[in-house]
Amino acid sequence: MEIVWWVLIIACFALAFIGIVFPIIPSVLVIWVGFLVYQFLLTSENIGWIFWIAMVIWTLILIFADIIANSYFVKKFGGSKTGERIAAVGVIVGSFIIPPFGIIIVPFVLVVVTELIQKKSSQDALKAALGSLIGFLSGTFAKIMIQLIMIIWFFIAI
Repeated sequence: MEIVWWVLIIACFALAFIGIVFPIIPSVLVIWVGFLVYQFLLTSENIGWIFWIAMVIWTLILIFADIIANSYFVKKFGGSKTGERIAAVGVIVGSFIIPPFGIIIVPFVLVVVTELIQKKSSQDALKAALGSLIGFLSGTFAKIMIQLIMIIWFFIAI
């Protein structure tokens, strides 16, 4: 039975990275499922409070890093609040339209259209969409790095 639990744990960790391309999958929660499967189904010893506190902190950083990166770059490149929100929706919708390219193309196009509707010049609309793209890519890079840290720390802790 131990092999089954390990397969489930590894599957959770892999699914977390798939969740980066398909944002409908809650990556960090899937990682936590892997941690909890180990803690409650594979071992009778506690991994340690330092591990659990660190994982809560990394989880919060992961959530805020994504939000902050997207918001920061859209604002920095002159995008509107509506453009920020549309970019977030576009990432989710885009994950179902020509995946994985849709998560890049759909938000970009939606931000351009949104900014044009708000009477911005085409140059400003493209600039805001570029900000959305840079924000998404930097947030994605941050998510990959943080998830790697969490998973590596897990294997070191056990």
